[in-house]
Amino acid sequence: MAMKSDPLFQPLSRDALSQQIARMLTDAIVSGRLKPGERVAESVIARDLGVSRAPVREAGRLLESAGLLVSRANRGFFVRTIDSEDLDSLYELRLCIEREAAARVVREGRVPGILDRLRAQIEDMVGSSEDHQIILQIGVDLQFHRLIVESSGNRRFLQVFDKLASEIQACTALIERVFDEPGLVARNHYLIIDALASGDEDQARAAMEYHIGVARDAVVGHFRKLESEARA
Repeated sequence: MAMKSDPLFQPLSRDALSQQIARMLTDAIVSGRLKPGERVAESVIARDLGVSRAPVREAGRLLESAGLLVSRANRGFFVRTIDSEDLDSLYELRLCIEREAAARVVREGRVPGILDRLRAQIEDMVGSSEDHQIILQIGVDLQFHRLIVESSGNRRFLQVFDKLASEIQACTALIERVFDEPGLVARNHYLIIDALASGDEDQARAAMEYHIGVARDAVVGHFRKLESEARA
């Protein structure tokens, strides 16, 4: 009697399938194939991909939590309306808050208490980027920056940061799709840790300004290019 061999590939779980669909939708949004305000039709996507509507709906929920889609009662998901000017303004506000939050963490002597947690979050970011778990990476990235803002001790900084959370998550998703190398953005966070550990407020400000500035130039520049092509 012949022994039954194990299958070469295991069936995809619903979670894995929804993650794949979420990445495809993210690519479509960043590339401009899905326009701001456009409806994301579950039935059409499910038909095109040859899957049921359930994983498509779950992917929609994932991207809603990441700030890229919005849901409307009885109408489904729509691409969040965001343009280059909105993005640029958001990055400018983030820069004001996070640059001073980083300096304040150094000034208040709170760096030693958060360094290990920050390093662990970067390791999680790098790992999730290599495994293409974009939604998990987005969440960990947000936690990294929030920890710095929270540790600054400025409650106003934290209140504003939390109000912007969904938009910040959306920017993180966009950054990862603009840069080609997986994990590059995640590893760039080590520059912030080195600056915090230096004990120099100005160095902490400069590192945060560089980190957010690189993302700002890449994402806003990408969207300006898409808008210019659309006008042409």
